[in-house]
Amino acid sequence: MKIGVITFPGTLDDVDAARAVRYADAEAVSLWHADEDLREVDAVIVPGGFSYGDYLRCGAIARFAPVMNSVVEAAGKGMPVLGICNGFQILCEAGLLPGALVRNENLHFVCRDQWLRVENNATTWTTRYEKGAEILIPLKSGEGCYVADQSTLDELEGEGRVVFRYVGVNPNGSRNDIAGVTSANGRVVGLMPHPEHAIDALTGPSDDGLGMFYSAVDALVASA
Repeated sequence: MKIGVITFPGTLDDVDAARAVRYADAEAVSLWHADEDLREVDAVIVPGGFSYGDYLRCGAIARFAPVMNSVVEAAGKGMPVLGICNGFQILCEAGLLPGALVRNENLHFVCRDQWLRVENNATTWTTRYEKGAEILIPLKSGEGCYVADQSTLDELEGEGRVVFRYVGVNPNGSRNDIAGVTSANGRVVGLMPHPEHAIDALTGPSDDGLGMFYSAVDALVASA
């Protein structure tokens, strides 16, 4: 299976995301923001960082990159897409996920190991988890507060589209403690914490994040 990892100007975690893909026994394919060609990948990861420096608004410029035109089109046909941190922001800006990410409630950059609860284990990216499981994943963001209007929040909650929720102290003020959401078909997922930094207990706080990448590979193999 081939999973593409996009690099934008300012992307920080593309190498880590590619490493996570390889840990899950898939081929990591580098994708450049200015190139519309997805190189025949089976899924796409939009990794974390600071695309274009986020000068206007997080993800607001990156969503217009040529590669994102192809990602939006492919997602519309069912291709699995994962957005992590800045990638989550980009997916929201591109309209692939609802809501938006804004400055943390305390206006401070947050960098910590964060417990999450798995609320939905039926998405392409979460089948390796038990529903209700608590996983430990690094979080690092200054604009990680998830917001949406009340009707959107009600829709997400009612349809079970909240994928991850913060456990314990809410680190950034996200509405309903939301750490990650999914599209209606469960194939596009965005989350603020960084699962690619939790794939090996030797280098991270846990290997809990690896399940996301194995889940995607499982889905791709099953549909091949």
